Amino acid sequence: MSLPEDRKYTESHEWILQDGDVCLVGITDDAQDQLGDLVFVGDVNVGDTVAAGDTAAVVESVKAASDIYAPVAGEIVEFNTALEDNPALINEDAYANWIFKIKPANPADLDGLMSAADYSASQG
Repeated sequence: MSLPEDRKYTESHEWILQDGDVCLVGITDDAQDQLGDLVFVGDVNVGDTVAAGDTAAVVESVKAASDIYAPVAGEIVEFNTALEDNPALINEDAYANWIFKIKPANPADLDGLMSAADYSASQG
């Protein structure tokens, strides 16, 4: 699967997409592929302020549980509640299904994250 070039990526396999003054955050297709069938997405604390790299969510699959990290510092403003009932949406399309929204403390922090090409090269 090709990586969408409209967003930034982290070494820990999160993607972030700016949408006005908030950003959508999810996991890469590579990450969901490694995890396998997701059975739980959650532990998102709306209203929490997090630092870049802090755990902001958890995903669990039949194989393992994995923390999802905040790509940038900011406030968690929303959880994608559709994932509560159907966590497999991420397996179906990891780039169409965000996990949480964050309002960055400093939107310029996105500039320090990897482009699609950089992320792809780091996975080689």
